[in-house]
Amino acid sequence: MNDESTETPVRVTICAPDPITEAGLTNQVTSQDSLRLVPWSGRAGADVLVFCAGDLAAERGIPTLRRLASEVAKPVVLVVDKIEEADLMSAVACRVVAVLPRVATTGERLAHAVRTAAAGGGMLPPHMLGDLLKHLEHLQREVLDPIGANSAGLTTREIEVLRLMADGYDTAQIAEKMCYSERSVKHIIQGVTQRLNLRNRPHAVAYAVRAGLI
Repeated sequence: MNDESTETPVRVTICAPDPITEAGLTNQVTSQDSLRLVPWSGRAGADVLVFCAGDLAAERGIPTLRRLASEVAKPVVLVVDKIEEADLMSAVACRVVAVLPRVATTGERLAHAVRTAAAGGGMLPPHMLGDLLKHLEHLQREVLDPIGANSAGLTTREIEVLRLMADGYDTAQIAEKMCYSERSVKHIIQGVTQRLNLRNRPHAVAYAVRAGLI
C-alpha cells in the first residue's frame, strides 16, 4: 500500500488576492506532508501553482492567470468562489487543470488536487466538466470543422504533411504525393513549427504523435 508521506513532496507556490487568504492557504499547504511550500520569490522552482480568487471575472483573475501562465508555466490549481461558464475555457487555456470551491477546500482536498495536477491529471466538478465539454464541442463544430482544423489547431492538410514526414518522406516526396510545390510544403511545415513553438521537423512529428493526430 502506498504511503503519500514517503513520496517526494510536491513543491507548491501560492498566489492569493489578500494576506488573510494567503495565510489560510499557506497553513493548509504546510499541514500536508505530501506538499512543500515554495515562496513566491522561488516560484520558478515550483511544480504546481495554487491560485485563489473570489469571483474570477470580477477580480481580473483571467488577465492575472494569463500572466502567470507565461511567467511560471506550471499547472494551476484554481481555488475560487465563483467562475462563470464563459471564463472556464479561458482558465483552462491558462494552465488551470483543477478547480476547487473555496468554501470546501480542506488541506486534504487541496493536497489531492495538487498531486493530481503534478502527475499530469485534472480535477473539475462534474457541472464544470460538462460545461467544458460543451464548449469544446461548440468549438469543434462552429469554428474548427468549417476550416478543416482540429482541437490542436492543425488543418487536415497540415496533419497529412506530418503523417508523411513520420513515414520518412522528404520534402520533394511529400510535394509529389500531395500535388503541391516543394515551396508550399516547406511553408506548411514552417507554419506548424512556428505556430506551435516546435524546434524542428522531428519535434513536430513527436508532437503530432503525442497529441494522437497521426
